[in-house]
Amino acid sequence: MIIMSFIQEPASLLQFLILLPAAASCYLPAKEQMKYSAAKTAALCIGFLVPYSLGAAWAFAALDLDVNIMLLPSLALFFPLYRCTVDMDFPRCLAIYVGVCAIETFPAQFAYSFDAHLHPDSGAGNFSPEAALFQLGLSCLMAAAFAWPAARYFSWAVSHLDFPKIWYSTVALSSVFLIFNVLAIPWSYSTLKAGRLSYLFPMLEGCALAVLTIIYVLFYQGARLILNHAELKERSRLLELESRQYRSLQMHMQQTARLRHDFRHSLRLLSSLAEQGDIRNIQMHLAEYSRQLAGAEPGNYCRNAALNALFGYYHEMAHGAGIETDWKIGLPEPLTVSELDLASLFGNLLENAIDGCQGLPEGSRYSCLTAEVLHGRMLYVVSTNSFRGEVKKGKDGYCSTKHSGKGMGLTSIGAVAEKYHGKVQVSHSGEEFFVDVVLKL
Repeated sequence: MIIMSFIQEPASLLQFLILLPAAASCYLPAKEQMKYSAAKTAALCIGFLVPYSLGAAWAFAALDLDVNIMLLPSLALFFPLYRCTVDMDFPRCLAIYVGVCAIETFPAQFAYSFDAHLHPDSGAGNFSPEAALFQLGLSCLMAAAFAWPAARYFSWAVSHLDFPKIWYSTVALSSVFLIFNVLAIPWSYSTLKAGRLSYLFPMLEGCALAVLTIIYVLFYQGARLILNHAELKERSRLLELESRQYRSLQMHMQQTARLRHDFRHSLRLLSSLAEQGDIRNIQMHLAEYSRQLAGAEPGNYCRNAALNALFGYYHEMAHGAGIETDWKIGLPEPLTVSELDLASLFGNLLENAIDGCQGLPEGSRYSCLTAEVLHGRMLYVVSTNSFRGEVKKGKDGYCSTKHSGKGMGLTSIGAVAEKYHGKVQVSHSGEEFFVDVVLKL
């Protein structure tokens, strides 16, 4: 009975098989975020989609249903499955999925136009096997055409662009084209016979596909501009910190030069005090001299000048806020992680730690930071700071206590960890807040 149904309605099976090139298109931009290997992911997709296509095609033939009645709602079912196989946040995942669905509606529209030419007295509900084969072939060709730019360029945008509002805007744009093509399905091919619509319909669809492609290209160019601007802004900030560090070094050199110049006067004074046996004043003078010598000495936290300036800036901020610091920084030499990414990681960790200490009385404020390379393969960073013990947690973890939603600092730290295939663990105990970060080098 099932075999007879497939023989009677082979078009239904061919229509459902377009899910395979669509699935491949979904994974190309997310190649860096796949939880499993390409072979295992392909086996999972084929193992699920082929039986589903066979069952859905049988139901279509046996119950005399329209393929679109089952195919379109299936898209909502497949999204959770897709998200389970990629390590990606919801906005990016949804943007890729809806974008691919929008692109895949165009082969169907061209196939309807082709079917109307072959069978002008039919309609979309009686899709011919020839048109279904045409649609499957066109879907495969489009997937192949978009494969290289999706894997090379859009995967870069997916990995680097961490702005949920931008991803949601692409979802909205893709949804417009998706809904338009669904509403434009010619249920009766007689509508395409009116005037020149039989020629205008494929031309309009071709123009719409070109417009959608241009929108995606402009989105990529916009993403490049946004990220380049953010990178320039971060570099400008690091240069400013390096400038502060340089001025601090200059002041220290001038002060030590003055102290060395005045040292002969101190020798005369010490010699006079020694002759008088005034040990107490000798000790006081030496203590004052040591204090002046070390007072303006800048900290040396690591060999990288930009990051050292960053640590110096936050150390000065912590010292001004009465926060006791205990920082031990060990970074890979040479750096195998982007200087800007490390600046973002440590800057957000220290800024959050300093903010967390602000609500405590002086004497109870402290910030501990440790960074070390383990086995030459991982950078392990631990930040511990005191805080008031008040937290806000949601379903996605800790939320900001300053505004609604997740804190941007923790989000940025998570983005850096994700970029280097690492992990972030955030926790608290009593009045201590912990952030553990692991990056693969």
